[in-house]
Amino acid sequence: MTTARPAPTSLAPATSSAGDSQRWLLSFYRISELSGALFFGRLARAQRPGPVHSDLTRHFADEAQHARYWTDCLEELGEKPQPLGAAYQDQYLAATGLPANLMEVLAITSVFEQRVMRQYARHLTVPDQHPLVTQTLRKIMEDERWHVKWVRDELIAMEPEYGRDHIAATLRRMTEADEAVYAATLAEHSDRVNFLFDEGSRRA
Repeated sequence: MTTARPAPTSLAPATSSAGDSQRWLLSFYRISELSGALFFGRLARAQRPGPVHSDLTRHFADEAQHARYWTDCLEELGEKPQPLGAAYQDQYLAATGLPANLMEVLAITSVFEQRVMRQYARHLTVPDQHPLVTQTLRKIMEDERWHVKWVRDELIAMEPEYGRDHIAATLRRMTEADEAVYAATLAEHSDRVNFLFDEGSRRA
C-alpha cells in the first residue's frame, strides 16, 4: 500500500541530541526487524510445506517489509540508517540458550513479539512525534498483532505434543530472559531512550 507522506523535516527539531537519539532508535528498530527477517527466512526454509511453513514465510516477509519501512522513514526524514553492530534479539540466545525444538523457537518469538508491541505502543505516546514516525509505527503494529496471534495459536495447537504445563513453563523462562535483556538494553542505552520514559513530557 502506498501512502502519501509529509515533506521531509528533521527527526526532532527541538534539539540535535534528541534528533540523534531518534535516529539511533529508529536504526535500532530497523536492524531488529532485519535480523527478524533473516531468522524467519532461515526457519521457513528449513520447514516442510504446511500451515506453519506458510505462517513462517509470511512472518519473514513482514519483518523484511518492516525493515524497509524504517529505512524509508529515515531516508524521507533526511537521515541515513545508523550502522549498529548487534540487534536486540542477538542477546536472547545468550540469555535463553539454543532452542531445543520448534516449540521453544515459537515461545521465544511469542515473548519477543509482545515486547515489540509494547515498545512500539510506548513510542506512540511520545508527544510531538513526527507524523512519519507515527505512521510507520502504526503500520508495523498492524502486522505485529497478527504475529502475536498466529504464534499463540500454534503454541496452543502444540499442547497435545509438548503439554500445556511445559509450554507455560517455557514461556515463563523466556519471559524472565526477555525482562533481563530489556533491562540491560535500557541501562546500556539510557542516554538514547530516556525520552520514551519521560512521564512529564508524555501525553496523559
